[in-house]
Amino acid sequence: MRLIRSAVIAISLLGGAPAAIQPAAAREAAVVAAASAEAERAGAAVTIRWQGLGSRVRVWQLPAPNARRGQGRLLATLTGGANGGGAGVVVPAAISPRPWFLLQDERGGELRVAERVLPLAGGMNFRDLGGYAGAGGKPVRWGVLYRSAVMAGLTAEDFQYLTKLGIRTVCDFRANGERSREPVAWPAASAPKVLTRDYELDIGPLMAAFRGGDVTPEQARTAMAGFYRQLPYNFAGDYRAMFAELLAQRVPLAFNCSAGKDRTGMAAVLILLALGVDRETAIADYLLSNRHYRPQPPKPGAPVDPSMAMFARLPPAVAQALMGVERAYIEASLAEIEARGGLDRYFSEQLGIGAGERARLQALYLAD
Repeated sequence: MRLIRSAVIAISLLGGAPAAIQPAAAREAAVVAAASAEAERAGAAVTIRWQGLGSRVRVWQLPAPNARRGQGRLLATLTGGANGGGAGVVVPAAISPRPWFLLQDERGGELRVAERVLPLAGGMNFRDLGGYAGAGGKPVRWGVLYRSAVMAGLTAEDFQYLTKLGIRTVCDFRANGERSREPVAWPAASAPKVLTRDYELDIGPLMAAFRGGDVTPEQARTAMAGFYRQLPYNFAGDYRAMFAELLAQRVPLAFNCSAGKDRTGMAAVLILLALGVDRETAIADYLLSNRHYRPQPPKPGAPVDPSMAMFARLPPAVAQALMGVERAYIEASLAEIEARGGLDRYFSEQLGIGAGERARLQALYLAD
């Protein structure tokens, strides 16, 4: 696909005052395919970027992710971009109700897109998995599958926002101690079903790397890769329960751990792969936690998390190796799955989803 660096030549507006922007270099594409789009909020405006559409693109705001064009409002018509080139526009959009966008070109090509990161005041790494190209090129449905870090900081307004999204199920992968230190106070009237498991997180093998003196970033990465090799199997029961909820259509569903990057990152990769999203795209979503996860200092008087206290004393490069995500980590998980018989066997034996269940998941969670 030829990249076009020309600016948008003309713009006509209805109902708002969006501003045209220059094409951007590759960023967080919502779909890795011939056509792709992304939406990112800054205050009361959303920047929408796309590539692979035609030379005349209309941008509509919709009341729901699967709403018809006629139910929405035309925000902008952009013309002048060369065929297949990238372009973008900034549109005013309130945080709530959540805005959804439809892009349509003169050839009938369409893309639906929304903010990947939810604009929550007390949220952390709370992201929508929609838009990625799955089996048959069909995109993952927006507004159905969410991944997050700990939700203990959500405000009353955040809970109201999530209630409007209709979240029915939350899979909380955190251990007993994590949940007791940072409980989540869902309002009783709108509380989702929350799945948890009683266990204590054993990070002894990981901590072994820090015994006996100074540790290097390379040693920390080796320890994390070892943790990741066991991750798909140590948490297979949690992931099996999550997929059971998806098959039962108890959605929208959110899943989380403390940082929303390791246990949650593995879960997101498994969901995307089950839906036929290609490996590179699934890994790219996993790596977005480096941008969107920012550890928060404990609140005054809050119980001390021993592992976080230990991390705070480490040299910055070592702490980053532990608190960030790297391709080598998730590839260690996938390599272990391959070594034990491959992804199909893992899905079937560990998660209880054979070919038939995966076909059903794709029918349920990929848009037409």
